Amino acid sequence: MAQGACSAGAIEEKTKELIAMGIAIALRCDACIGFHTKTLIKLGASRQKFEEMLAVTIYMGGGPSLMYATQALDTWNKLTASNPRRKDILPLLNWRPF
Repeated sequence: MAQGACSAGAIEEKTKELIAMGIAIALRCDACIGFHTKTLIKLGASRQKFEEMLAVTIYMGGGPSLMYATQALDTWNKLTASNPRRKDILPLLNWRPF
């Protein structure tokens, strides 16, 4: 079932992983956040796309999603050897969907 849901079709695999990551954050699944972050990096997702997905997740999920989005960004930083900083999440709070 997972293979069918995640393989490329009308929606490319990377986009499906971005959706899965947003759901993982909304459901507050620590293990899922690590898994999907690693998969997104492997699939070549850019940090910009990752951050935009986090912004949508925060917008739709409110405060709890902000806390888990911070965790997701920390995971991204650790897996890509970026300098993990909590203030990275602050520009996402100014994101406007329209």
